[in-house]
Amino acid sequence: MSQQLNRRTMLKGAGVAGLTGLAGCTDMIGGGGGGGGGRTLKHGVLLPLTGDLASLGKLIRDGAILPRSQLEGNIDFTIDLREEDTETNPQAGIQGANTLINNGYPSVTGPASSGVNLQVTRQSLIPKGAVGNSPSSTSPAVTDLEDDDYVFRTAPSDALQGQVIAQVGSDNLGNSSAATMYVNNSYGQALSQSFADSFSGEVLQQIAFQKEQSSYSSQLEEALAGDPGMLVVIGYPASGVQLFRDYYSNYDAGHDIVVTDGLIDNELPDNVDNDMANVTGTAPKASGPGRDAFDQMYQDEYGRSPGVFNAHAYDATAICLLANVYAGENSGSTVRDNMRKAANPGGEKFNASNLAEAFEAAAAGDDINYQGASSACNFDDVGDMKAVSYGIFKVEDRDFTETESVQFGG
Repeated sequence: MSQQLNRRTMLKGAGVAGLTGLAGCTDMIGGGGGGGGGRTLKHGVLLPLTGDLASLGKLIRDGAILPRSQLEGNIDFTIDLREEDTETNPQAGIQGANTLINNGYPSVTGPASSGVNLQVTRQSLIPKGAVGNSPSSTSPAVTDLEDDDYVFRTAPSDALQGQVIAQVGSDNLGNSSAATMYVNNSYGQALSQSFADSFSGEVLQQIAFQKEQSSYSSQLEEALAGDPGMLVVIGYPASGVQLFRDYYSNYDAGHDIVVTDGLIDNELPDNVDNDMANVTGTAPKASGPGRDAFDQMYQDEYGRSPGVFNAHAYDATAICLLANVYAGENSGSTVRDNMRKAANPGGEKFNASNLAEAFEAAAAGDDINYQGASSACNFDDVGDMKAVSYGIFKVEDRDFTETESVQFGG
């Protein structure tokens, strides 16, 4: 089921068979023209490999580094990817960003969480002139950054996800009252308020909580006062385990619970030791022209299906590397100036199935239009996506299973 909602203002998905020829290619392609073949393309991966978001961050990282595995030996460039761990912590994220920039990396895939991303971009990426392309930072505050056009994201804004949660709560679940519990950072605060502004019923209270506490009983008691029909929980897996253990041990009264992207982790029900059958989830969905090819590559590389934001991370890295080809040098300002040239409409269309050919065309100076796995990857004038999709999930047999989707833009 797909629904269409309006937002500001396709290439057919190429079959996975196109990957077979790519994987078997041993000749190097590319060179000359716009990017100067034979040089090294430097790019950082700045994601949470430890901390509250580690269980999702490691999977997002796997999507971010997949273009290197796909392209090595198939293009006339060397790809130098360096990983730094944000630890789901702003100060560690700033330190990681500074390390990358000081070592000549002009762009990064990341940071992941908005609480880290906003501080890293303000204190490191923007003042030092490096491109950040986040696959999962969804705070509306990212849109309004005075960033000199250095900040991009393949993930959509939570200004949209708040509308989706509100629609799920009222239309799908039939609730007229709700409460929220949100991690006390910019991601949680903004998404909780976006939901409250969009919900047609009454929001009884919005309760903040700190990450990775030993108990969430007092916050649950406060949030559930007045017996709201629905509880919206906005957080990350490491905190979510304890929060839901407390809920199911002491407060389970059959509430509808809606969680957001940060908690859509298939390990969560087993870690909580509950089937969590009363839980619905909402998250940005991968629905771009290159999704089928990406899904197959990801499965082949890692032996599992991609999860939330994995395709967004692949796209973030691919676009930054293509912009670097056009730039002709490992310079933040020139990579920045070529981000839309790599991704936006106007040139020949490429996607995950023929990414090496996109590098060949960019190196020759030809116009290209990278079509992503997560979306068409068309940046607007502030670096946000012009068209995005959300999935709606139910927990079935202890796994988050997508049941329908909502689309914004076109």
